[in-house]
Amino acid sequence: MNAGAPPPPPATARYPAGVLPVGALLLGLVLGFCWLLWPQWRENPDLSHGFFAPVIFFLLLGESRRQGPPRWLPAGPGSVLALGLALGLGFSLFALAGLFAASLAWTHAVVLVFFAGSLVCFLLAGLFILADERVRILPCNWISLTAIFLWVLVTPLPNGTYARLTLGLQSGVTSSVMHTLHLFGVPARQHGNVIELARTTVGVAEACSGIRSLLSCVYAGFFFATWQLRHPLARLGLILAAPLLALGMNFLRSLTLTLLANSGTDIAGAWHDATGFAILAVTAALLAGLAILLESKAQPPPPAASPAPPPAPPARWPLRFFWTGIGATCLLAIFYFANSRPPARQGLAVPSLASLLPTQTDGWQVETPQDLYQFADILQTSHLIERTYVRATGNGQFTQFTVYLAYWEPGQASVSRVASHTPDACWPGAGWNAQPQPDAQQALQLPGLKTSAGEHRVFQNAQGYPQHVWFWHIYDGRVINYRDPYSIPALFQLALKYGFRKQGDQFFVRVSSNRDWPELGREPLVREILTNLTSLGL
Repeated sequence: MNAGAPPPPPATARYPAGVLPVGALLLGLVLGFCWLLWPQWRENPDLSHGFFAPVIFFLLLGESRRQGPPRWLPAGPGSVLALGLALGLGFSLFALAGLFAASLAWTHAVVLVFFAGSLVCFLLAGLFILADERVRILPCNWISLTAIFLWVLVTPLPNGTYARLTLGLQSGVTSSVMHTLHLFGVPARQHGNVIELARTTVGVAEACSGIRSLLSCVYAGFFFATWQLRHPLARLGLILAAPLLALGMNFLRSLTLTLLANSGTDIAGAWHDATGFAILAVTAALLAGLAILLESKAQPPPPAASPAPPPAPPARWPLRFFWTGIGATCLLAIFYFANSRPPARQGLAVPSLASLLPTQTDGWQVETPQDLYQFADILQTSHLIERTYVRATGNGQFTQFTVYLAYWEPGQASVSRVASHTPDACWPGAGWNAQPQPDAQQALQLPGLKTSAGEHRVFQNAQGYPQHVWFWHIYDGRVINYRDPYSIPALFQLALKYGFRKQGDQFFVRVSSNRDWPELGREPLVREILTNLTSLGL
């Protein structure tokens, strides 16, 4: 040991006064967000990589201190302005999350996205303080910024974005597999996202679209690019390669399963799950290997570090801005909590869905499918019923309408999970093409009967058979409006009127027919069924 070496600085000098509370608060925010997202990570396989998010976050922060460029923020008006903007945006996103929660519930994907954005803003504000050139605790470099922004990638996608992305992936995988089968000389026909083979049919379901591997690989791509690579071009190359690799590997999996099914192998169960896990593992290994190849073997020596001044407390104004923003957000959270109300339908028994739909009626042929429960695992509920009513109208014409009901007990599934299985997301995969129509929302008007406006869609299959579809998502006795309100004053009035509700039960109601509403609404049977459905909150 060198006797002339100066003694290490005392521990208190490493963490100036006023910094430790900031770090403790940021840690609390991260843990609170993990607690909020934990059910999503546990229930949604697309977000299973979220379990690694806390570990990766702290690993990257440690890597930023050890290997990242020591970029410190100079004191001045610019830094204070950036801090104020981050805090203001974080407060605004938190406020929007609460307002949307009054209409959509706390577990809706849109609300969780706002929470994730708010967390990112507050973590950025904390980074601006810790990266102050007088404090020098955590540098403001690529690694630190990636660690913060990765929280957005463990949050559920908004339902519209998720549906469009899944539909595009399903269509792309199905078409690619079909073209490859034809190149191999395998006879096959395509119906939507279903491939008809000589012996069987194979459907490219939502879980097989590649959305799961895509989200996981994009997250892993950012992590490996930050953890292993130092050159900006290498990082960009790995990040761009991650989604392409995910899509390619999912295509190989779908093609393999289709060829196995064509040979007579039962691909359900073990084969389906084993190939899924294998593809994720192989893709992650390939990303890690690509990162190793992109990293230069001979690293340039780090620049000589100039002696750093001893850490000093940050200026008062940044700390005052930080705690003012955090305090305002805490007051808003208290307001939300104080206005939280128990579910309106708390303690009610599971309803008998079958009793709401007549099993027989004069002049109508009634059909009740028995295979509906095959979707129970995907939908996360076994409370399902569907009945189709058909009546001949002469000259070879007929009237058909189908009613589908599903129920979830409080806490059984998140609102965003239920909302991801709308006809917009599921019907195109079965060969139904959406048709343009001006009234995306429509209230089914009947004399003496008032119902909430429902979502209205028109679909048509390859044979030209039409289906008018109306559907409602009911949360805690109230219809969730998918399109409105976007007005902040309207949201605030809704919050004051209904409060910020806790977990309630959910219904999904769908009515579909080959007739439009002016014609279908004249049927007495339709009026009887809609009257029964009003007891659910319709």
